Amino acid sequence: MHTLPRDGLALSSLDEQLLLPGTKGLPLTEALRQGAIGLQGWNVLRGDTSFPVAVLKESALLHNLAWMRDFCARHGATLAPHGKTTMSPQLFAAQLANGAWGITLASATQVQVAHRFNVRRVLLANQLVARADIEAVLALLHDDPDFECFVLADSPEGVARLSQAVMGRRLLRPLPVLVELGIEGKRAGCRTPEEALQVAREIARADGLVLAGIEGYEGLLVTQDREADIRAVNAFLSRLVELVKAADAEGLFDHQEILLSAGGSSYFDLVARGFGGLHGLSRPVRAVLRSGCYLTSDHGSYKRLLAQLDAREAVGEGLRPALEVWSMVQSRPEPGLAILTMGKRDASYDEALPIPVYTHRPGSDARGPAELPPGCEIVKMNDQHAYLRLPEGPVRDELTVGDLVGCGISHPCTTFDKWQVLLAVDDDYTVKEALNTFF
Repeated sequence: MHTLPRDGLALSSLDEQLLLPGTKGLPLTEALRQGAIGLQGWNVLRGDTSFPVAVLKESALLHNLAWMRDFCARHGATLAPHGKTTMSPQLFAAQLANGAWGITLASATQVQVAHRFNVRRVLLANQLVARADIEAVLALLHDDPDFECFVLADSPEGVARLSQAVMGRRLLRPLPVLVELGIEGKRAGCRTPEEALQVAREIARADGLVLAGIEGYEGLLVTQDREADIRAVNAFLSRLVELVKAADAEGLFDHQEILLSAGGSSYFDLVARGFGGLHGLSRPVRAVLRSGCYLTSDHGSYKRLLAQLDAREAVGEGLRPALEVWSMVQSRPEPGLAILTMGKRDASYDEALPIPVYTHRPGSDARGPAELPPGCEIVKMNDQHAYLRLPEGPVRDELTVGDLVGCGISHPCTTFDKWQVLLAVDDDYTVKEALNTFF
């Protein structure tokens, strides 16, 4: 049973695999074929699963897929969502089925996973340096000439390592490389446009390589001063555009189109506008956005940032949070404290602790979960315990051992990597299918 769209990826092996007792979140006492999960009739609110359990609301996923497809069409942009967010082949398939041009990834092993499930185009938005990692990617390109993989470079040394490896492997076509422009004090990337232009020249004359575009990541420009952040983002995008023009004026590009790529999950609307209208160059320009967290959004950091994006777009409802982690109250040791069966091994805590949103008592007459009152807060997590602080009021008397608590999270990337299997559910929290991750 599948309700999420698929796009020709090789997913049948996932449907046929056996899930064994001990798979986190699943109530298994014997092996179960994964494709039969949607036939079990499990419901999270009835307490049918193991807890904690990570769920994705399918209605929110479908809404977000359509929202981003329409956004890209409206702005004339291309989407290559960052697959490192989920590392889920089923979600890659849904994104490709909704118009994604390819999948962005962050490591050679992630590229191998995507290729295993028949993703045909990858943007590796990270430096490819280690000999074994370069060889792993080149082996895919050698053995499967129709597979496309774009890589990055930000130094002559990096260019030389790529060129030497490609010439040793003798690919049927050159390896397409994008120059990475960075931000002072932040992570990888040339620090000045002059340095970036020199790397572009190195790529253009290197054996086995072809300059395919320019890349950067503006998502690091997040502070408490939102107006200053937006000015900094727009200035960085302008530098990327001017770098494309300069490289094209020197005749350095030798790919059928020029890729101009940025766009994390915080400012992709500014990127789409900043890259729009770049015409009159030697070949067409493809503006590639790389937002990955748009698909699930969250209840924390991205919810706040995307609320500002929604105000800038002014096109109705924005992205919906899809990812929740449900756990059970296991102890009420103090009047204002509940201990949940969820901890650092289950939910993100790098940007903020989980946000308690819902509660439900299995077996009650309530048709759906109730919203927790203001003041309920996760104040601490251990490996497998969460401390839910309860405000004064009825919730202190009513919440009891065995009740369920549904939490939203902040920063979906670091929740997905804690789960091998997540459950897609409908709005009644009935389980429809399993979604795998490969971290």
